[in-house]
Amino acid sequence: MISGVHQSALDCRVLVLNKHYMAVRVVSVRRAFSLLFRDLAEVVTCEDGTYGNYDFQSWREASELKRRFQAQKNDWIHTVHFDIAVPRIIRLLFYDRLPQQTVKFNRRNLFARDRNRCQYCGRRFPTSELSLDHVIPRRMGGENTWENIVCACTECNGRKGGRTPKQAGMHLIAKPLKPRRNPVIHVHLNHERYRSWKQFLDHAYWSVELT
Repeated sequence: MISGVHQSALDCRVLVLNKHYMAVRVVSVRRAFSLLFRDLAEVVTCEDGTYGNYDFQSWREASELKRRFQAQKNDWIHTVHFDIAVPRIIRLLFYDRLPQQTVKFNRRNLFARDRNRCQYCGRRFPTSELSLDHVIPRRMGGENTWENIVCACTECNGRKGGRTPKQAGMHLIAKPLKPRRNPVIHVHLNHERYRSWKQFLDHAYWSVELT
C-alpha cells in the first residue's frame, strides 16, 4: 500500500489519541495507516481552532484538496492510484483506557531530557560530543538513575573526573529528575509539522511512549 513512500514521509511520526482524545503514544506512519485502513482509527485535524474527523476514505478525499491548495504543508504518500497526506494525529476508535507506562531509562531519553546541554557549563553540543556523567561517581556508590546521570561535554567531564561536583568546584545548572513524560516528545514539538500535537500534550499528566 505504501511502497511508493519517500523516506522523508516514512520518517514522520503520528500522535495517537484514545477515544477520549487523550494522548497515549507516538507511532510510525506505517502503523498509523494500518490502523486507519482497518477502520480501527480516524484522522483528527485542528486548523484555525476547527476540529475535523476523517475515516480512511474521507481522508483520501480531503487529501485531494490539500494536494491542490496546501501541498507544501503536508508530507505525502504516493500510491499507484492516488496521493494521500500523512496525518499528524489519529484517534483510536476501540481504546478508552490510559496505559500504565513509564519513561524508558536510556541514552536517547537522557540526551533529550537535558536537550543536549552540558549540565555543568550550560552549552549545547551534538550528541556525538556529549557523554553521560555520574553526578555521584560509581566508585562512591553512585547509581545508574535519572537523578544521578547528566549530560556533560568532554571538557567538563574531564575536569570533574571521578569527583563529586562539590569536590571539583563545579555546579549543576539544573537538578536531574526523572521526566514525567517522554522527553523526546519535546524534540518533536520543535518541528513545524508537529505543532498540532501541542494542544493534546499541554495538559497531559501521563507518559507518552514512543513505539
